[in-house]
Amino acid sequence: MSHQISFIKQALFDIEEAVLWYEEQREGLSFDFELCLDAGLAEISRNPDSFQKKHKEIRILFISRFPYGIHYIVRNSEIIIIAVFHTSRSPKNWKNRI
Repeated sequence: MSHQISFIKQALFDIEEAVLWYEEQREGLSFDFELCLDAGLAEISRNPDSFQKKHKEIRILFISRFPYGIHYIVRNSEIIIIAVFHTSRSPKNWKNRI
């Protein structure tokens, strides 16, 4: 059973920022990033409870090939994406989003 995924506005900005940055680095690289992100989101949708809780109720899935983590919480049958952050960023940046 797949769960419904929603995004808070800041998480969508995170994704947009990463996509633009990767496209500046090399044409087409943003497409690869989006494919890996989509695969990570599909995995979360299928098995939302299988990823480790990092802070209170926040779970993180690190996507393949790129140093990014999808930070999310599960509420009832909904998965809420609160951040898509580069692994070098401080957790303080996303803790205030919940």
